[in-house]
Amino acid sequence: MGQRQDLLAGAKKCVAEKGYSRTTARDIVAVSGANLAAIGYHFGSKEALLNAAILDSFGEWGDAIERAMAEPHAGEPVDRLERFLAGFLAGSVERRATLVASVQAFAEAEFVPEVRQQLAESYEQGRRDFAAMLLGVEPDEVDDAGRKLGSLVLAIINGMVLQWLLAPEATPTAAEFAAAIRSLASSAARSPATM
Repeated sequence: MGQRQDLLAGAKKCVAEKGYSRTTARDIVAVSGANLAAIGYHFGSKEALLNAAILDSFGEWGDAIERAMAEPHAGEPVDRLERFLAGFLAGSVERRATLVASVQAFAEAEFVPEVRQQLAESYEQGRRDFAAMLLGVEPDEVDDAGRKLGSLVLAIINGMVLQWLLAPEATPTAAEFAAAIRSLASSAARSPATM
């Protein structure tokens, strides 16, 4: 790896271990083996390097989601979601540092337009991809109702990740999430519409 990649890897490690706001340029240099001036040369500033690191981590999280989505998901939509969540949760232990850094990207999005834009674009694609997986169609076949379904799935995944990061042992399993969704859908089907 070159110094740029070393710095990026070091920044990702520091963000995951110390957090965005607690990471110093010297921390990154110590972990990466690069020199302090290389941060300015390759990234312009420590903040730009940290932003690149969290975007890269978010990209890795997206890659992990894509791998879990690539598995065959037959059956009803809730069955597909359950299998996806099971696969995603199974790999979370190895990806904890990536998940931590990815969650930090959301906080930085409030202050860094480039981070906000990247996340918004990832979410828009995610809405369509998740809806396509659940509905068994191609992403370009997803309509507005499907896009809303994809938004719901993203909310479930984000909530699941936050719960898992805080207390893995207390986080519901994929089967429990699916059972709760089935219960909610069943209750909604029995209740009269109240609009």
